[in-house]
Amino acid sequence: MAEEELPGVLVLDIGGTHGVLENVAALLKKHFHLITMKEFIENKKEMSKKIQSVFVFECRPTIDQELLESLPNLKVIGNSGVGVDHLDLKMIANFGVKVTNTPHAVADPTADIGMALMLASARRLVEGNVLNFPGS
Repeated sequence: MAEEELPGVLVLDIGGTHGVLENVAALLKKHFHLITMKEFIENKKEMSKKIQSVFVFECRPTIDQELLESLPNLKVIGNSGVGVDHLDLKMIANFGVKVTNTPHAVADPTADIGMALMLASARRLVEGNVLNFPGS
């Protein structure tokens, strides 16, 4: 399928400090034509019709009424994190747009860190490290 035939997905940026990670962008490119916020702002009239999805990565881009009004073909907002408390679900639903997220994406790593902290506390690893290596 040619890139122009793929549905458009709006992302804040690719790479950099706040952009979608390069490996995530490569995966998205298999299924979507990626449109950065800069490209969208520079050519709203043309780009707004192509965008059918917004990929929210680390709470960006901000989903507000102005953005939703400028995307007449928007069908879904995909959030790359667990929660959606940064999204106004009622407002988004009023535009007929669905919201998805990844509820179990960090369940195992969170459990691993919780266990590590409990073991470190029970075994006093932090105190032991300071006693064995003063000044660290």
